[in-house]
Amino acid sequence: MDPDASLPTPEQDAAVTPVMGPSLRRQVLVCTSKSCTANGSEAVLEAFKAQLIEEQLLFYKHNREGEIQCIQCGSVGFCAIGPAVLVYPDGIWYAHVTPADVPEIVESHLKGGVPVERLVRKRLG
Repeated sequence: MDPDASLPTPEQDAAVTPVMGPSLRRQVLVCTSKSCTANGSEAVLEAFKAQLIEEQLLFYKHNREGEIQCIQCGSVGFCAIGPAVLVYPDGIWYAHVTPADVPEIVESHLKGGVPVERLVRKRLG
């Protein structure tokens, strides 16, 4: 990048990057690294996406008004206790998450703001 070139303003970036819009409230990161995948994290990721789409909460190309972004991530160091799921900006790290746990996490934490304590293994902040 040319150091003399000016960067776009935040407003210009927001115009071409919908994720910067005001509707996004939370991010759900599901680890899909080797150990978590071996324990079923891809099914957990798909369960989150399916439920969030059903409830019209997922932010994605077909719903730019969604409040929750759900994405895969690399290892977060919970390899022995995965699948790991992180919820930001809350700083909640879940472990041993299964697809059967997803409705409870969505209802209690993502919609109600109350983490599912039996699955919480770490809190940031």
